[in-house]
Amino acid sequence: MDTEKELAAVQECCEEFFVYIKGVRGFSPHSVAAYKNDLSRFQSYAGPQTKMADLTLEDLRLCIRRMSAEKYSEASINRFIASVRALFAYARKYGFIPRNAALELKSLKIPKKLPRYMTQSEVDELCAQPGKQDMLWAARDKALLEMMYSSGCRVSEIASLKLSDFSSGLDSAVVTGKGSKDRRVYFEEDARRALSAYLLERRAKFRHSTAEAVFVNHAGKPLTVRGIRYIVSRYSGTEGTNRHVSPHAFRHTFATAMLNSGADIRAVQEMLGHSSISTTQRYTHVTLERLKNVYSQAFPHSGKKD
Repeated sequence: MDTEKELAAVQECCEEFFVYIKGVRGFSPHSVAAYKNDLSRFQSYAGPQTKMADLTLEDLRLCIRRMSAEKYSEASINRFIASVRALFAYARKYGFIPRNAALELKSLKIPKKLPRYMTQSEVDELCAQPGKQDMLWAARDKALLEMMYSSGCRVSEIASLKLSDFSSGLDSAVVTGKGSKDRRVYFEEDARRALSAYLLERRAKFRHSTAEAVFVNHAGKPLTVRGIRYIVSRYSGTEGTNRHVSPHAFRHTFATAMLNSGADIRAVQEMLGHSSISTTQRYTHVTLERLKNVYSQAFPHSGKKD
């Protein structure tokens, strides 16, 4: 005879799951919202009043086929699959289902894409835009762009930077990355110079401010991740370089530049805050010109006469 939990409908189990990941697992509001988005779609496909215990692997595969027919991207479908797996693992653990139908649900294979990165001339042109354009706050934006390129920080890490995070010479700072892990990042001369110029303006503009955030808006409030994305989009858009990039492109460019210059991949992994070396290995692509140079210098008969 079915237990009371095994009679539970999909909607009821999803609601219990949301309470669990928020209250017990401590997931962030952003993560909870992402699960809710995926699982609301799952409820729509499976039927909110369908019993969780009645769902089969074929039912779940049908949901995926429907997403494919509706032209969802592979990445969106894989995120949906991960959410469904998490729901079924929870349901099995807490007795809503007698067996886990999602165990054999496979993710779609996605062709690996090289990270979007900028050439040195593109970086230089973009970082010069605040001095050429009269649209936002030149000193702040120059410092922001230079520091993202110099450090390889995630945009969230830059937005969270506090004045107290910096060393006395502004040549390094401690940032908190994914998994609440702290690491030290570094800033070269151009970034330090731009940061110093911005901080002078910031102090003059907000003499009595006690805000700890390094980057602030015109009201003295901390810049958000969304605000930083907006700034980068303005300078890389039609008013600026007309080669749109996201803040994350600075991180890709930093990693590519370091590895192409011969930096040890383990050191780059540490500077980026990657938990796995495989993530850093995405950046080991090199330009065709560099490969040609390596070949001509290393191969003994590369055009050299005896």
